[in-house]
Amino acid sequence: MSPTDLTEAESSAADVRWRLDELLGGADPEALLHRADELADRVSRVKGRVAELTTDDLVDVMNALAACREALARAGAYAALRHAENSLDEERGALVAKVEEASTQIATKTLFFELEWVALDDETVERHLADERLEFCAHHLRSLRRYRDHLLSEAEERILAETSVVGSRAWTRLFEEITSELQVALEDPAASAAGLQTGTQVTLERALALLHHPDREVRRTAAESVSESLARGVRTRAFILNTIALDKAVEDRLRGYPTWLSSRNLENETSDQAVEALTQAVVRRYDIPARWYEAKARILGLDELADYDRMASVAATERTFAWSQAVELVLDAYSSFAAELAEAASRFFDEGWIDAPSLPGKRPGAFCHYTVPSHHPYILLNWTGRPRDVMTLAHELGHGVHAWLARDQGIFHQSSPLTLAETASVFGEALAQRELLRRVDDPDLRFSLLAEALEDSIATVFRQIAMLRFEDRVHTHRRESGELSVSMLAETWRQTQAEMLGPAVKLTEGYGHWWSYVPHFIFAPGYVYAYAFGQLFALALYARWEMEGEAFTPAYLELLRAGGSRPPAELGKIVDCDLEDPSFWDAGLQMLDRRLEATLDAARRTGRLEGGEP
Repeated sequence: MSPTDLTEAESSAADVRWRLDELLGGADPEALLHRADELADRVSRVKGRVAELTTDDLVDVMNALAACREALARAGAYAALRHAENSLDEERGALVAKVEEASTQIATKTLFFELEWVALDDETVERHLADERLEFCAHHLRSLRRYRDHLLSEAEERILAETSVVGSRAWTRLFEEITSELQVALEDPAASAAGLQTGTQVTLERALALLHHPDREVRRTAAESVSESLARGVRTRAFILNTIALDKAVEDRLRGYPTWLSSRNLENETSDQAVEALTQAVVRRYDIPARWYEAKARILGLDELADYDRMASVAATERTFAWSQAVELVLDAYSSFAAELAEAASRFFDEGWIDAPSLPGKRPGAFCHYTVPSHHPYILLNWTGRPRDVMTLAHELGHGVHAWLARDQGIFHQSSPLTLAETASVFGEALAQRELLRRVDDPDLRFSLLAEALEDSIATVFRQIAMLRFEDRVHTHRRESGELSVSMLAETWRQTQAEMLGPAVKLTEGYGHWWSYVPHFIFAPGYVYAYAFGQLFALALYARWEMEGEAFTPAYLELLRAGGSRPPAELGKIVDCDLEDPSFWDAGLQMLDRRLEATLDAARRTGRLEGGEP
C-alpha cells in the first residue's frame, strides 16, 4: 500500500478510540469515592496504635489501604483520561477537580499511618514483614521508611495535602488546558504540504510533525508558525513554571531536601550522586549529537542547520503509514522477541485500549496510563502516520505491556521506579526499528531508518539531559535569585539546547519559547532524566539479547513481571546488570557511538556523505 492509496481513516486512525466506561467496573466515580472513604475510615480506627498492631492487624490494615487506593485510582484514572480526550470540555474539567478534591480529603484520613509506620524501630518492622501475607506490600512499606527524615507532623502533612488541590495540581491542570488549546495557523508552503489552505489552524502535534518534512521551506514555515503560536500566552506559561518551581522550593525547604532534584531521586530510589554521574557521563559525550548534526548539514547540502532542520527527514520521499500497517509491524516486532509479549500487545488493539487520532482539545503527545492492576492500561496517541508515530506506538505499547505483565504485583508494586519505567518502552522501540530494517534492502531507505533511530536516541538521551540541565538552572535561579522572566527562560533554554546540539546548529529567535509546551516541567519536575536512564539501560539489555538470543528472554520477562516489587539495583540483577557501577553509563553511550558510526557508514554507501567522519 503506497502513501497515496491511504484513505483519511487509514492515515488518521480516526476510528481507533478507547472505551473508558469499563474502567469504572459498573460503578461511577462518586460511588468509587464513597467506597474509598469507607475504607479510609476503617484504616483510621488504628490511628495512634500502629506501634501496637499485631501482624494480623497489619495485614488487615494493608488490605484495606490497598482497596482504598484501588478505588481512588479507578476514579482518578477515569477522570484524567476523559479530560485528556478533550481538556477544553468544562464538564470533564469539573470532574477532574471533584475527584482530586475528594481524593485529597480521603487520603488525609490515612496520613497518620505513614507517619507512625516510619517511626517504628527496624526490628519491629522486619518482624512484621517476615510474614509472607505482607509480601504484596513489603517493598512499599520498606520504601516508605526512606522518607523518615523528610516527613512533617500529621497536622503539617494534612495542610500540604489539602492545599495541593489549589496549588501545584491546579497549576498543572491549567497548563494542560492551555497547551491542549494551542492552535497553529499554518502558512504556505507548510499548509500546502499538509494538504490545507494557508492560515488553517491545526493542532500543535500536527504542526510539529511537519518538522520531519524533507522540504526545508516546509520545515521553516511550520517552525515559524509554531513559534508564533507559542509566543502567544508564553507569559502565562512562564508564570505557571515559576509558580511550580516556587511551590517545590517551599516544600523542599520544609522537608529538608538538599537540592531541587533530591525528592525525585529519593522517589526513584536512587541518589543525588548517581544521577549526577549519569548527567555528567551524558554531557561528556555531547560530541555524539554534535558529530551527527555536522554530518547531517553536509548530507542536506547546508552550511549549517537551523533548529527546525534537526529532525528533517533524510529520506528521498516522505513516508506515511496506515494505522493497520503500523499495528502489523509492531506486533511482528514484539513477536520476534517473545510470543507472550506480542499476545499482550495485541489486546490493546483488539479490546479498545488505545485512543489514537489527533483531535482539537486532546492532550498533546502520548502516554500510557497504568490505571489499576485489576483492570488494564490505556494508551493515548496523537497519530499522524509518520514513521516516528510508529516508534511512539511501539514505545507506549512497551509501557502498556510492562504494566500488564506486572499487574499481579498489585496496587503497591505494579509500577516500577521512574529510573526503570522507560525500559520496556525503549526496548519495544528497538524491536520495532529492527523489524523495519529487516524489511528493507534499499540503501537510501536503510540509511533513513538508521538516521531516525539515531535521532530518537539523541532525543531520548542527550536532549532529555539537556532539558534536565534547563530545569536545574530554572529551579536553582528561582531559589537563589527569584522569578525568571520570559526572556531569561528563553535564553536558558537556548543555552542548554545549544550546548547539546553543537556548533553545526543555529537556533532561531522564536525557538527560545519552545520549552513552554513540554509537560514534564510542570507535571513532574526532574522526571526527564528517567528517559536517559531507561534508554541506556534498555540498550544494554538489547545488546545482551542480540548476543544471547532466546536464552535472555526469560530474564527480561521476569524483570517486567517484577514491576516495582524490589529496589532498582535488585531489579537490575535479574538481568545481570549493576546499576550502581558508574561505568554502566559509558557502556550504553559507547553503543550510541557505534549507532552513529553505522548511520554515517550507511550515508556514505548512498553517496550522500563523502569523505571521512565529520
